[in-house]
Amino acid sequence: MEELVGLREGSPGSPVTLQELWGPCPRVRRGIRGGLEWLRQKLFRVGEDWYFLMTLGVLMALISYAMNFAIGRVVRAHKWLYREIGDSHLLRYLSWTVYPVALLSFSSGFSQSITPFSGGSGIPELKTILSGVVLEDYLDIKNFGAKVVGLSCTLATGSTVFLGKVGPFVHLSVMIAAYLGRVRTRTIGESQNKSNKPLYAALVALVLASVTYPPGVGRFLASRLSMKEHLDSLFDNKSWALMSRNSSPPWPAEPDPQNLWFEWYHPRFTIFGTLGFFLIMKFWMLILATTIPIPAGYFMPIFIFGAAVGRLLGEALSVAFPEGIVAGGAVNPIMPGGYALAGAAAFSGAVTHTISTALLAFELTGQIVHALPVLMAVLAANAIAQSCQPSFYDGTIIVKKLPYLPWIRGRSIGSHPVTVEDFMNCTVTTLIVTLRNEGIHVRCHQGLAPLLSGVVYIARSS
Repeated sequence: MEELVGLREGSPGSPVTLQELWGPCPRVRRGIRGGLEWLRQKLFRVGEDWYFLMTLGVLMALISYAMNFAIGRVVRAHKWLYREIGDSHLLRYLSWTVYPVALLSFSSGFSQSITPFSGGSGIPELKTILSGVVLEDYLDIKNFGAKVVGLSCTLATGSTVFLGKVGPFVHLSVMIAAYLGRVRTRTIGESQNKSNKPLYAALVALVLASVTYPPGVGRFLASRLSMKEHLDSLFDNKSWALMSRNSSPPWPAEPDPQNLWFEWYHPRFTIFGTLGFFLIMKFWMLILATTIPIPAGYFMPIFIFGAAVGRLLGEALSVAFPEGIVAGGAVNPIMPGGYALAGAAAFSGAVTHTISTALLAFELTGQIVHALPVLMAVLAANAIAQSCQPSFYDGTIIVKKLPYLPWIRGRSIGSHPVTVEDFMNCTVTTLIVTLRNEGIHVRCHQGLAPLLSGVVYIARSS
């Protein structure tokens, strides 16, 4: 049914609809509609993606702030409960272990029940996608909620499970970018996974939390420190071995922000004992933690592990040269924090087979005084690691059997003169089918005649 039209009084213009004629503020509405149409044409013009990148940056910043806020509250609640529970070792042990067990069980059960793609860091799968392989539903927006909730629960355990957020946050950013891309394109014109994974996550969390219980073995692992406090203490330029040579600092009831190195000292173990014990224990604990099917990052634990290796070497040199190393008439003091920085960049670069970890180390500390030794350590570590084994992410790709093309390591190969005709079968069998009124005649290779008899019979009957 056609709409009724009319003319405004005294207007010689074209007819308008009754809605435009009698509606409230027609000129204002037409102006707003024209402005919105102009804005849509400007924003969604092909080739100009500034609005897309701005939206992505703002959303990820807000998500990161919200996650850090919630995680900080949960971690403070855990510390408050452990501090106020009393002097009973049983109650303190339960308060220390029940928190990570409950959080990791919920993280594994919630994320895996929504989608199995939310587990792990996500970097191996993203490398596969960037190589041109399409992984179905991996970047679906429903994975986003599972990843955010699972990662928040994982990080809320603190340093007990010793996992980070770098890799999962990259996956979250890619999922948001893919969703915004689908929204932009649209604007321009599963079954439950019931398994025993939550139970496995709870058992692993119980083992790790029991090991890091502060009055027990955790006393020698600096387990009361968070991931950030681990880095702050390891990058300290003061020599702990020299400071504790003539004194025995007490173990405070709570970590002292001004003297975090107290957490690494034990009168019977010394600094070298606690650092060595930390490296041995965290080695197998980190391997065990990576098997939990939860959203978690593995870069920050590796970075801290490398910092501990460098710190151990720096402390040994500070004891060997307490007055510093004399070179060119100048005394150069030993700064163990510099060795920790080089160790963190080199170890993480060797594990991931990247050189950008040196830049990350410089951005983390805010200075480039140790630029040359850090770069040399990263290059040497990469050269050794790449000649021995694939990177951590490539190894995960191999274990998960993802369709990822491996990197061709050298150019001096003898396959460049090979052409297709060297290995293709040039004997081509032809099949000629002629349709006539009296039937179907087939001419083919003699070896194919018995196989085509049934096909010809079906064709005749139809």
